[in-house]
Amino acid sequence: MKNPMLQILEKRKIGIHAGIPSFCSANKLVIEAVMEQAKRFDDNVLIEATSNQVNQFGGYMDMTPKDFKDYVYIIADKINFDREKIILGGDHLGPQPWQDLPEEEAIENSKELVRQCVLQGYRKIHLDTSMKVGSDSKTEPLLKETIARRGAILYQACEEAYKELLKKDKNAIHPVFVIGSEVPIPGGSQDGEDLMVTSPEEFEETLLAYKKEFSKRGLDDAWNYIIAVVVQPGVEFGKDSIHTYNREEAKQLTNCLKKYPNIVFEGHSTDFQPSAKLREMVEDGIGILKVGPALTFAVREGLFALSMMEKELLPEKNRANFIETMETVMKENPKNWEKYYFGTEDEKRILRKYSFSDRCRYYFNDERLSKAEEKLLSNMEKIDIPLIMLHQYMPLQYIKVTHGLLKNEPRELVKDYIVNVVEDYNYAVKVNYIANGVLMK
Repeated sequence: MKNPMLQILEKRKIGIHAGIPSFCSANKLVIEAVMEQAKRFDDNVLIEATSNQVNQFGGYMDMTPKDFKDYVYIIADKINFDREKIILGGDHLGPQPWQDLPEEEAIENSKELVRQCVLQGYRKIHLDTSMKVGSDSKTEPLLKETIARRGAILYQACEEAYKELLKKDKNAIHPVFVIGSEVPIPGGSQDGEDLMVTSPEEFEETLLAYKKEFSKRGLDDAWNYIIAVVVQPGVEFGKDSIHTYNREEAKQLTNCLKKYPNIVFEGHSTDFQPSAKLREMVEDGIGILKVGPALTFAVREGLFALSMMEKELLPEKNRANFIETMETVMKENPKNWEKYYFGTEDEKRILRKYSFSDRCRYYFNDERLSKAEEKLLSNMEKIDIPLIMLHQYMPLQYIKVTHGLLKNEPRELVKDYIVNVVEDYNYAVKVNYIANGVLMK
C-alpha cells in the first residue's frame, strides 16, 4: 500500500491543486476537532509531535512515540475515526532535545528516536539536523555537509527500522521524509529577527549536499521517499506580530522548485496566516503547511470566553476560575515562557494570556489547569448559555448556533474555535472548497 502523502506529488504533477495541513499538537480538543473535520470529507489527517514533546525519554508530554500513537488512537476510537486515515508524523526529529551533548551521543539518541517512530508506524518523518550540538564550534556556522551527513545517518536508521517493521507487518507503509536546513525555530520566532526568504541557491545547495551524502552511502533510492524540503518562504509569527506571506518576495524560490517535480516545500510557522495567503502558498508549491500554536491559541480563546460567561452566570464559590489558575501555574513555573516574553510585569502578564507565540500550551497538562478546564466545561454544561451572552463573547459561534449548525454546548463551542483555524487550511489545500458550499455545513 502506497503512503497517502505521495498522492500530493502525483496530483500536483498533473496540475491538480493539492497539499495537506500538518497539525502539530497533542491537545485532546485539537486532535478531536481536526479529526471531526476530516470525517466530513473522508480525509486523511496528518498529526505530528515534535522531538521535544515526544521522545524515548518522554519529552515534555511524558510520552514515548508508542504512547503518543496510543493517545491519538484512543481519541480517534472515541469519535469513530478510522485509524487508517491517521498519518502520524515526527517533527524536528534529530538532536533538538540533546543539543548540549557531543555529536556521537546526540546522534545515537536521534537514531533511537527515529527508529521508535518508524517501528510504531509513523508515516511522515521530518529529519532535522540543522542545529548545533555540544561538540560543534560555537563561532563557525554549521556546514550543509554536516547537516546532510547527520541527516543521512538518521535516514539509514529509519530504513533499517522499516525492514524490521516489515518482518512483523508485511503490509507496513513506507514512511516519507522531509529534509532541509532552513528550519525556523519551533513554535515561532523572537520579535525583531530579520526574516529572510530562502534563496534558490541555498535550496539547491541543500539538495546537492544531501544527494552527495545519500549517494556516498548507497541510499540513492531515498529520493523515492523524500517528498519535501523545509524552506523559509517568508512567513513567521512572534509574541505579538505576524509576518504574512508575500508571493512576490518568494517568487525566485518558488520558481526554482518547478525544476524539481518530485518534491514540494514544507512551510513551518504558517500559524495565523490569512486563508488566502495559505492558499497562495499551496499554489506556489508549499504543499505541506505546519500549524501548531494557532490551534492551542484557539483553545485558549474558547476557554477564556467560557470563563468570562461563567463569571457572569455562577456565584464565585462555584467557579472554575480557569484564567486565574492558568496565570498562577505559569507564574509558579516560568521556564516555558520567561525566555520569550519581555517587558514590564504588566506586559508579561498580557503576553502570558494572549501572545501569538502561545507559551500557555505547555501548561495544559498541569494537573491544576486540566482540572480547572474540566470544571469549567462541567459548570457550563449545567447551564443553558443565553444567546445574548453567546453573541457578546462568542459571536462567530452565535451565528452557527442560530443557523442550527452548532450545538450550544461548551465543549462544542470551544472546538469550533479550532474548527475556524482548520477551515482556513481546508480552504488552502482543497480544490473548489468555497464553490462547493462546505464552509457553513
